Amino acid sequence: MKCHRLNEVLELLQPYWSNKDPEMSLMQILQAIADEAGFEKPLTELSDEVIIYQLKMHGKDKHEPIPGIKKDYEEDFKTALLKARGILK
Repeated sequence: MKCHRLNEVLELLQPYWSNKDPEMSLMQILQAIADEAGFEKPLTELSDEVIIYQLKMHGKDKHEPIPGIKKDYEEDFKTALLKARGILK
């Protein structure tokens, strides 16, 4: 895992862990994240992408745009298409 990904996981994990149950072990916290994500494989197969996504989206509406995609998000398909073609800025 790259250093920036590790920093991102740690930054996202701290408030989640503090609010969830600070007495839980790291493995219990990771299992809770996996359960919330609906991840049914063994915990050893849980990817950092799943952890990061689940921590970023924790407590948000499930219909809210993904944070990394939100900057390019358009409610209206026609506007999105015109921007993609360079007609609108």
